[in-house]
Amino acid sequence: MITNIILHKIGNKILQEGISLSTEELTLTEEMKELLTDFFLSALKNQEETYHFYHESLNLDYNVVYEMITNIFEGYSFVDSSEMIGKHLYEIVENPRIQGGELFVVKFQSEETESVGIFKMERKDTFLKLQAGENSAVETDTGVGIHKIDKAAIIFNAEKENGYIVQVVDNNKNGDVYYWFEDFLKVKQRTDNYFHTQQTLQIFKDFVKKEMPQVYEVSKADQADLLNKSMAFFKEKEVFEFEEFANEVLEDEGLIDSFANYKTDHEQETQQSISEEFAIHPTAVKKQGRSYKSIVKLDKNFHIYIHGDRKLIEQGLDEKGKFYKIYYENED
Repeated sequence: MITNIILHKIGNKILQEGISLSTEELTLTEEMKELLTDFFLSALKNQEETYHFYHESLNLDYNVVYEMITNIFEGYSFVDSSEMIGKHLYEIVENPRIQGGELFVVKFQSEETESVGIFKMERKDTFLKLQAGENSAVETDTGVGIHKIDKAAIIFNAEKENGYIVQVVDNNKNGDVYYWFEDFLKVKQRTDNYFHTQQTLQIFKDFVKKEMPQVYEVSKADQADLLNKSMAFFKEKEVFEFEEFANEVLEDEGLIDSFANYKTDHEQETQQSISEEFAIHPTAVKKQGRSYKSIVKLDKNFHIYIHGDRKLIEQGLDEKGKFYKIYYENED
């Protein structure tokens, strides 16, 4: 439930739109608190990725939002801390395409946890104001729909020393993908089970589609088969172990060494270590599965969707050109 809430107006600094900061918290009825709590929290209900604050200097106190959130959790002035968050959001704007809007800073309290939310509304909707009866009228007005939040972050009062646990979403990037995550919040994804599942699947997909064709003679059908095997492994297992995955999916010792080296190179390039043993996160598997499309595209004439046994597909060449031969039992 909401315990503190304040509303600021933040314009675009480059366009000299200005900033209007409230000096008092909003006073809400219990009914409005319930409505707004559902409204704000719904913006992040499907977000499984978690993040943490960071700073290049390795000193978290230099991260403005982290410092102000810490002040709120430790009981310092909610109004003053929210003003600093609003000023920071205004000052970091470097893109004229970023839309100004209303900024809510909200503190939530439940039996399980304490958290602070930062929510920005940018896009406005046109509404019809209807009045029926003796003096019927139809008028228009603009405002924020109660099902739409453009940018949101919720910071949970846990793991302070590591930059807290943060959930973030940006539904209106305005042509600037760094503005909310990097310039304002300065957050990185936490290396939890979701992260390890997501990254391992992504790296394997990149290895199969980008690296293997440069090193091995591999057909599109072989690539699709490997992606199917990897996805089946992640769906069937509860725990990922690199050696088990490599032996069951890649099988070939040369391929296993190539993938291990590819993974190491990726870790060095991104400076992020990806565990070789972790609990598989089902939601991350489901999300990555959307991009694991096992499709062989043949010119502009045919698409072959490969879901099953690779041995039922043969590839060849004759006087007419390249061909695939497909074996099957039933036709629907």
